[in-house]
Amino acid sequence: MNNQIVVYRHGAIAEVVINRPEKMNAMTPEMSEVLARCFTQLNDDEEIRVILLRGEGERAFCAGSDLKALDSYPSAANFRQRIDYGTTVRRARKPVVAALRGWVLGGGLEMMLAADIRIAGHSAKFGAPEVIRGWVGGGGASQFLPRLVGYGQAMRLLLSGDNIDAQEAWRIGLIEYLVADDEVNDVAMILCQKLAEHNPLAVQAVKSAVRGALSMPLEAGMQYENELTTLCFAVGNYQQGTAAFSKQRP
Repeated sequence: MNNQIVVYRHGAIAEVVINRPEKMNAMTPEMSEVLARCFTQLNDDEEIRVILLRGEGERAFCAGSDLKALDSYPSAANFRQRIDYGTTVRRARKPVVAALRGWVLGGGLEMMLAADIRIAGHSAKFGAPEVIRGWVGGGGASQFLPRLVGYGQAMRLLLSGDNIDAQEAWRIGLIEYLVADDEVNDVAMILCQKLAEHNPLAVQAVKSAVRGALSMPLEAGMQYENELTTLCFAVGNYQQGTAAFSKQRP
């Protein structure tokens, strides 16, 4: 896409790399625009089934927004209309796996929260320092953190602004996999390959159903799930799955 947002294609997997390691992969407004165009194209690309998101280098997945770049917004109203990179990741229809090494801060934490599965190395460190600087994160931390780790742990992180290490993130359920640093990308790619082997309609239906559960009452969610199941049976290739099961083959 450009030299700061790079996309590699591995068959049905798109590897999206935030490539600004000299600035701990901090995001600028221009990078946010490129990332949004990238995810729009990947959403529409029928050959891509899974997105792997990572930062270049070992120092950071992403340290959030480049604070100097924030001065480029002429007014608060202009800032309100910004393209938010955390929201870009959240709106992906296809599953997003985040591979995490080094610092995961602020908006970087929000991008990680917007992903569906998080794989972290032992060097990873997580934090939401916005309150220390005098504001609240605008990319979803206050909404996704309590849903992922519970109210108390979310308030602990958001109100204190303190950082936690990967072991603590694993303990409270902030990440799903904790592996050696040099295994992060490989483990993430293996998982993406597994997801890419599944029926793409079924995978996207699962994501849609679970995401819907975060905002729907139970009865509405159950009805939505049933409609998605019906859709899969109506237009999917579930017959291949049942035939494979009966013949004990993949």
